[in-house]
Amino acid sequence: MMKPHTLKCIFNGQVLKSRIQSLAQEINRDYSGKDELIVIGILKGAFIFMADLVRFISIPMKIDFMRISSYGSQSETSGNIQITKDVELPIESKDVLVIEDIVDTGLSLDWVVRYLMRRNPKSLKVCVLIDKAERRECDVRIDYYGFKVEKGFLVGYGLDYSECYRNLEGIYEVCFSDD
Repeated sequence: MMKPHTLKCIFNGQVLKSRIQSLAQEINRDYSGKDELIVIGILKGAFIFMADLVRFISIPMKIDFMRISSYGSQSETSGNIQITKDVELPIESKDVLVIEDIVDTGLSLDWVVRYLMRRNPKSLKVCVLIDKAERRECDVRIDYYGFKVEKGFLVGYGLDYSECYRNLEGIYEVCFSDD
């Protein structure tokens, strides 16, 4: 059950679109001349960000998804990571770009990177929409990021609160009412 709250807009849809276009330009530049990029989105949160991002990437690519569970319906990670949908494309000797919605503690992303590295990709880079260092517990390498945010519980544009608000066009901070 969700606590009483309001939403405060942090990044509107136009700001997101502009930044995503810039990220795609960086990715296009960095992977120019490469054979093929494997783009792996981490479900569910990254699906909207990834869909918008790949439309601006002009290099040859294949797309796959991975779904892990560490939160359940809670707002804090349980620390117990499980794969509920694995990557199906072979990534050995391929350039891989992992797309994630938000990096908070860093534990989930660190686990995903270590897991994928065991499949021997040629290279593996990470692109996240939100780099939020407030509760960082693990040093993770982020090659591309949309925005740095110091703190706050964020929803919208794929980010959720108990599976709600993923459909919002912008990114919002959830402001909880005092009990």
